[in-house]
Amino acid sequence: MSAQEDYTSLTRPDPPFSHPEAIPRFEGKVPRHVGVIMDGNGRWAQMRGLPRTEGHRAAEPVVFDTIAGAIEAGVRYLTLYTFSTENWNRSPAEVRFLMGFSRDIIHRRVAQMNDWGVRVRWAGRRPRLWGSVIKELERAEEITKGNSVIDVVFAINYGGRAEIVDAVNEILREGKKEVSEKSFANRLYNPDIPDLDLIVRSSGEKRLSNFMLWQSAYAELDFEPELWPDCGRQVLWRAITAYSGRRRRFGGVEGA
Repeated sequence: MSAQEDYTSLTRPDPPFSHPEAIPRFEGKVPRHVGVIMDGNGRWAQMRGLPRTEGHRAAEPVVFDTIAGAIEAGVRYLTLYTFSTENWNRSPAEVRFLMGFSRDIIHRRVAQMNDWGVRVRWAGRRPRLWGSVIKELERAEEITKGNSVIDVVFAINYGGRAEIVDAVNEILREGKKEVSEKSFANRLYNPDIPDLDLIVRSSGEKRLSNFMLWQSAYAELDFEPELWPDCGRQVLWRAITAYSGRRRRFGGVEGA
């Protein structure tokens, strides 16, 4: 079997909204805001003798299966780390692919997300980001702005340090001489979205990679071994199950 034939056999169709397996019963609290570091697309492709771009293609149905699973679990906000400020350091060919593919996915999938009650949001910097990507993001935001089932934030050209610097620069432009945590948080990209409760990272790597550094101060961390194209809502549910059994003390003492 050739590498391409192997890839074809592994490609999954677009997922149905309802999973054939029952949603697990989470014994504790479901996280309100989940962040997902979608890692491992390139390695998934290379393990199959394919170009790295094919790993990104294989990730598309996983993204929407995960969104569906988040809706079913009752997650209110889902942030997907799609393209970081450091990803510009990849090869020009891969960057071009990722920009065009991100633009095309948003264009093709906005009607589906709207049907699901998804409100599309964006977090990231405008400089360097393709104008056509920004156009599709803004179009999706406008189409879905009235939805309230779940807010899905696509973090594109996003970096946690960049967001903090941008917030500081906004404060400086305003001539503020003193800042509080609240006033600082109000200058972040999406200040109305609460801090992260849970961060899920695929591929077995155990680091945040500059993802939502301010908002992750008290987030629970879950590192899953699967490469992202092998993930989906069941991996998300596994992480939520682990989260639901944890006790979050936020610096206090349990039972106090």
